[in-house]
Amino acid sequence: MSAVPRKIFPPVAIAIALAFLYLTVIVKLANDWWHDENYSHGILIPFVIALILWQERGRFSEVKQPPSTWIGAVAIGASLFGLWAGTAGAELFVQRMSLVLMLVGIVIYFFGTRMLRFAAVPLTLLLLSIPIPQIIFNRIAFPLQLFASRCAVAAMSFFSIPVLRQGNVIELMPLGASEPKKLAVVEACSGIRSLMTLVTLAVIYAYFTKPRPGPTNFSLSPSKSGDSRMAGDKLRFVGHFTFWRALILVIAAVPIAILTNGLRVSGTGVLAHYYGTRVADGFFHTFSGWVIYVAAALLLLGTGWVLDRIARLRATGDRINNTDKIKTHSGTVNLINPV
Repeated sequence: MSAVPRKIFPPVAIAIALAFLYLTVIVKLANDWWHDENYSHGILIPFVIALILWQERGRFSEVKQPPSTWIGAVAIGASLFGLWAGTAGAELFVQRMSLVLMLVGIVIYFFGTRMLRFAAVPLTLLLLSIPIPQIIFNRIAFPLQLFASRCAVAAMSFFSIPVLRQGNVIELMPLGASEPKKLAVVEACSGIRSLMTLVTLAVIYAYFTKPRPGPTNFSLSPSKSGDSRMAGDKLRFVGHFTFWRALILVIAAVPIAILTNGLRVSGTGVLAHYYGTRVADGFFHTFSGWVIYVAAALLLLGTGWVLDRIARLRATGDRINNTDKIKTHSGTVNLINPV
């Protein structure tokens, strides 16, 4: 057997075993991606993960750490138990989470815990593409519906439009109408769809635009020496600008998605007063959703641009300070010989 097939055989065998164990889970997950508009972005996630793994293939071979077989075996055993429990209890979320835990266990078992640093983004994207349980989904969506309806009422009151809100239902009197009309801020208008997609986009954007090693990728923590520095090598990336940039982008995606959706619902309410409640349905509803999502994506990109500008300014300031220190400490040394 040649060297190439020997290298290919283990991953192929693992892929076949995973397909045997999780075929039903993967098929149902793909079906949800195709039919559930809240997670339609999941269709692209496997391709994005494949692209990331292909780009990181050279760095995988650079990781020098022995496999953590015991930790990996425990994670694999826990994932198998989760698969059994999820199947017995007909709970898809538990089965899908066991797939993620299985992948984590395989990485640790064969490559060690340090490899998780390079697999963190693909695993995060996979987690974001897994539909959450409906009871949790409703607990998130309903407050977003109430927030969007409050935004709409505030905007209509600003334009002196008579309006009454009852929960997530808005009652208004369109111009020329003989009776009041009702607008319901339903689950599709809560903004949770754009929230899920925008957070996923933030992770992808943070990865593909991360600063390359250089002056802008400075450390936010003071440098250490000796044993303390060696002990912190595994977590030293936490103090780097790349880590904080990614974290800020992901966190910023949440208020951006919520506020832009509130703006969309507010605009719909104002237009419904002047042009009737038909603007809340059909083409305008779909078109406004795309426009607002593009605006949210641009705000996210703008946030990344601002962070990069701050990093460049700080790096430039550090270089100027270092240059001043060198000039201050350098000078002519006069040697005086005693007579």
